[in-house]
Amino acid sequence: MISKESIRSKLPHLGTTIFAIMSKMANDNNAINLSQGFPDFDVSSELIEFINDAMVIGHNQYSPMPGILQLKESIAMMLEETYQFIVDPDKEITVTAGGTEAIYSTITALVHPGDEVILFDPAYDCYAPSIHLSGGKAVHIPLKQPDFSIDWEKVKLAINDKTRMIMINSPQNPTGAVLSEQDLISLEEIVKDTNIIVLSDEVYEHIIFDGIVHQGVLRRKDLTERSVVIYSFGKTFHATGWKIGYMVAPDWITAEIRKVHQFVVFTVSTPMQVGLARFAGNPDNYKYLPKFYQKKRDIFQDMVKDSRFELIPCYGTYFQLLSYKNISDLSDMEMAEKLTKEHGVASIPISVFYEDGKDDKILRFCFAKSEETLEKAAQILCKI
Repeated sequence: MISKESIRSKLPHLGTTIFAIMSKMANDNNAINLSQGFPDFDVSSELIEFINDAMVIGHNQYSPMPGILQLKESIAMMLEETYQFIVDPDKEITVTAGGTEAIYSTITALVHPGDEVILFDPAYDCYAPSIHLSGGKAVHIPLKQPDFSIDWEKVKLAINDKTRMIMINSPQNPTGAVLSEQDLISLEEIVKDTNIIVLSDEVYEHIIFDGIVHQGVLRRKDLTERSVVIYSFGKTFHATGWKIGYMVAPDWITAEIRKVHQFVVFTVSTPMQVGLARFAGNPDNYKYLPKFYQKKRDIFQDMVKDSRFELIPCYGTYFQLLSYKNISDLSDMEMAEKLTKEHGVASIPISVFYEDGKDDKILRFCFAKSEETLEKAAQILCKI
């Protein structure tokens, strides 16, 4: 019998992701789940009809490895509509099994043992493990508080001849902060005349508020020539369980990433790609999102504004940070457990997104929920 000791973990310090832990805790305690980021309202019936039609007429076998051409052409139309950016659908767009697979395949293809990758804490929890699995080193730079902005001088100091990649995320999960045009200009200046690749996680591109224009990498010509940009249909069309996203990169970078992508998933669901190709071609199906989610943000903020929790500004994503520093001295993990088990509302502790476990007494709540769900959760929070 094989011994447990003979298995050497590649991620010895990691356990189960916090999202699985808190969602299970929510289920076990019949709590309102505002922890994991998924909507509790329906996907468009038209989109479901399109996918069903694709199944009925026979689109049920493997699709081409990079994705079906019709969907990539629809994506190209979305990018031109949103960023006035012209892309080659065949050579520069790859359909992926969600944003996480796109990130993993990109890092696996481009990061080698000894390479360094700069990322910003609090950072989404799949970034650093993907870097470590490729033998790279994650270089963590904390975002400046209270606005969770990037200190570009610290970035300059962190760059050396081992720096292979800089990872950015806007709108940013978990903080709800967004990058400005000046941020992209600063990044552009820093990577100029280097071999550094930019990996930009923009899965919340359409979920941005207060009239702010999303400053995507595709708006900066010099950055597009060295960048991989990640997007998500799951976030855009309220279907996180479908796990379909896409990436955009210059053809020479795309070719390398596809070498990995083909052996991670090969391809993704064919009928969903066919249905999405029809649905995504209509700009009305995503242009309404800023107002749609801003309304939910505003409703949730208004409902909890008189509580003892302190609201932290949210300019994008569907997550609201709440500080409980005036309520309890418990660690954020302890507070998240207490809220779930004793009060019936599940959230995510922010310390898990920091390399050093920095605990600022802040919890993340997902407001991509029905008004009824938000009202129930807010009533509970206001009684604490």
